[in-house]
Amino acid sequence: MQGRAGDGGAYNPGVDVPQVVILGGGFGGLAAARALAGAPVKVTLLDRRNHHLFQPLLYQVATAGLSPAEIASPIRRILWRQRNTQVLLAEAVAVDLPARRIALADGSRLAYDALILATGVSHSYFGHEAWAAHAPGLKTLDDALDIRRRVLLAYERAEREGDEERRRQWLTFVVVGAGPTGVEMAGALAEIARHTLARDFRSIDPRTARVVLVEAGPTLLPAYPPDLAAKAVVQLERLGVQVRTGAPVTAIDGAGVQLGAQRLACRTVIWAAGVQAPPLARTLGVPLDRAGRVQVEPDLSLPGHPRVFVVGDLAAVVADGRAVPGVAPAAMQMGRRAADNALRALRGQELLPFRYVDKGSLATIGRSAAVADFGRLRLSGFVAWMAWLSIHIFFLIGFRNRFVVMFTWVWAYLTFQRSARLILGEPTPPDSNAGERLLL
Repeated sequence: MQGRAGDGGAYNPGVDVPQVVILGGGFGGLAAARALAGAPVKVTLLDRRNHHLFQPLLYQVATAGLSPAEIASPIRRILWRQRNTQVLLAEAVAVDLPARRIALADGSRLAYDALILATGVSHSYFGHEAWAAHAPGLKTLDDALDIRRRVLLAYERAEREGDEERRRQWLTFVVVGAGPTGVEMAGALAEIARHTLARDFRSIDPRTARVVLVEAGPTLLPAYPPDLAAKAVVQLERLGVQVRTGAPVTAIDGAGVQLGAQRLACRTVIWAAGVQAPPLARTLGVPLDRAGRVQVEPDLSLPGHPRVFVVGDLAAVVADGRAVPGVAPAAMQMGRRAADNALRALRGQELLPFRYVDKGSLATIGRSAAVADFGRLRLSGFVAWMAWLSIHIFFLIGFRNRFVVMFTWVWAYLTFQRSARLILGEPTPPDSNAGERLLL
């Protein structure tokens, strides 16, 4: 292998330089790429989008708190100093393990000597794919902008609606799934209604909007200790959110949600329950879990393929006897270990097992409200909220992103305003017979 080590050091290409391919520019893929900076390999990072997305703050774009550019950075810009790294805008559709080649959506193929899969996961509707049209999930910037459009348009439609019952439907918002994303989304929707839009309309009072958080399981935030989950319920209800646990969704359509024998009439549903792996995982020919994630070896390698590694949400990892959660710190730790093991595999050295260091879990609920689990230290309320703010600012990539987000949050805290309240894209037309009911 040729080249010399050192962060951002000179890279001397040659025919014998091994090719390490990374699929995905999320937390895991980006951590792996950075760990290989200056290593005696050629790194190629593929992603079907040109930006790295800070996904934990995606809900803030969906609820008009932040603009897309404030939580995303071009991957090329992030890695431009790494002379041994190339970034390609492409989508992988299959992996040919025996030939060590990746099939791309445009019909081309890319060879590799070592491969790191970090493609992430998408929404799962548990076999009810028709629900997706009525209940969008939240994984990409496109998803966030779609949800923001639906939420803001609901208030606009309510303002023009003359029928009281239909107006209540437009002002009812249902969030399905009470994990961190669902809890954060429900809290933000309640704040929009109670504060941000409170004085913007003349025919409606946005403060009467109804936000319902629905969870099929017995408790919200199931990965958190019961005492923190209970405090989260109290903080949500203080914001005006109605929390319903033990209520599995059995149907979703354009006019509401079915919860067993009960029906919630509403026009805006947001999906935050369940994930599934992309079709690429099925081309590997290895065992997958119920969500389609790859069941990897303790060293993160693919069973039977010591030069192929899976990290992040795509990997079903068990470390020290317990499942590793699908959170950003875990993906970053996996990415760094996979990069190290890829180099070791190329050198013919023994691979090292992955050890997960749990740095805690946080979920924000609303203004000055959050819960944080740091093991023995458990926080809630304002202190947890400040910890959440500090940690998310720290992990944002780029000085500009940190500064803009911090300024935006300070301004929002002082003024109760959300500055990104723009309806983008073509709005869905109202019902064809709605004209008779409009207040014109």
